[in-house]
Amino acid sequence: MTTVEDFHADHDDWPWNPPRPGRATFHYLILVTEGELRHDVDHVTRTVAPGQWLWVRPGHVQCWHDPGSTRGPFILFEPGALRPDTARELAPLTTHDAPAVLTPHPDDAPWLEQTALQLLDEHRALGRRPLTAHHALRCSLLEALLLRLANSPDLTTAPSQRRPVYERFLDALELHHRELHHVDDYARLLGCSVRTLSRAAQAATGTGARQVIDERRLLEARRLLGHARWTARAVADHLGFTDTANFGRFFRHHTGLTPAAYAARQATPDP
Repeated sequence: MTTVEDFHADHDDWPWNPPRPGRATFHYLILVTEGELRHDVDHVTRTVAPGQWLWVRPGHVQCWHDPGSTRGPFILFEPGALRPDTARELAPLTTHDAPAVLTPHPDDAPWLEQTALQLLDEHRALGRRPLTAHHALRCSLLEALLLRLANSPDLTTAPSQRRPVYERFLDALELHHRELHHVDDYARLLGCSVRTLSRAAQAATGTGARQVIDERRLLEARRLLGHARWTARAVADHLGFTDTANFGRFFRHHTGLTPAAYAARQATPDP
């Protein structure tokens, strides 16, 4: 638990000069109270205005921009920090495709800021009370904050209102996107028809299930080529393509770039 301004001061010009992408292993939760924060999440630049929250989930590839004069609480926590019942309640909100920038309900915004500041105060108060009480208070404040943040309009309109079939499809896709690549594969796995799965995807996203599968594979390819610096051949093998050429055609069709050109662009930070 820290603040954006302290993080900026403590790390001088790292990691934003030059900007270097990295894959998150924690949840990063930032409330902007002053200034404006720009932050890349899975290669998309998000702009976070005062009163908004940035939520980067484990598995996302993120890249910092210089926060400059931006101020606000900065919370990092591991998935295991939440109690099982709370984790289950928040499960739809911690997936890779949940919104990265959240605008709280106006009635909740002051409460959320106050709770974040209380969490920061408790974190800095190590030694003020017994360690078990200190830890329990931090966990309780964090869970209360997340559960209230889950009421944000960005989250209550999606993804929490997705159809159950689509929710199960996303869970299966996270587990099997490396080896299962066809809609009928997932329909059999979920015990439904291809038509039912396609309708569920269309209702939730406006696109077909095939597009959802392709977008997930493409996202993983971009993460591995850009951040991990894998070769096209390694990515093709990892994601189950028949050969490197087939992967190259897939990637170019969706991005307009060859895998090599994309990797080179990611390796050269913008001036």
